Amino acid sequence: MIRPATIDDAAQICEIYNHYILESVITFEEKIISEKEMADRIESISKTYPWLVEDKNGVIEGYAYATQWKVRSAYDRTVESTIYISKNHFGKGLGRSLYSQLMVLLKEQGFHAVLGGIALPNEASVNLHERLGFAKVGQLKEVGFKLGRWVDVGYWELIF
Repeated sequence: MIRPATIDDAAQICEIYNHYILESVITFEEKIISEKEMADRIESISKTYPWLVEDKNGVIEGYAYATQWKVRSAYDRTVESTIYISKNHFGKGLGRSLYSQLMVLLKEQGFHAVLGGIALPNEASVNLHERLGFAKVGQLKEVGFKLGRWVDVGYWELIF
C-alpha cells in the first residue's frame, strides 16, 4: 500500500537510507541520519511536498518524496524528486509504482517540472526515470567525492 509518510515511519526510513549512506555513492551524505533527524525531515518536507512510503503490513519497503529545487520564487513550480528502495526489496518493480504515484501527486498539486539527480553510473535509476518520461538534460562531472572516488551527477527532467 502506498501512503503518505508520517514521523512514525522515521526509524524504518532511516534503516533504508542509512544503508545507502554507508554503502553507496547514490547519496552524497556521509554520516548516518538519526531517527529524530529523519522525523524532522519528514515533518518539514511533507508540509509542502508529498512524501510517500510503500507499506506492506507495517514494513516500509521504499519511499519517495519531492523537495524544493531552489529558493527563488520563479522556481516555485519546480521540484527535485527522490526515491529509495529497501535493499531487501530492490528490483521488484516497487520503484515504478511508488515514483508514478509521486508524479501523480506532484501534477495534481500544480508543479510543472520535476528534476531527478542521479549519481552515475546507476542504470536502475536511469531506467526508472526514463520509463516514467524523464529525459536527460545534463551531466556534471566529478562533483562529488565519496568512498574514495569522484562521482558524476546526471539530471533528468519531467515536464507536466
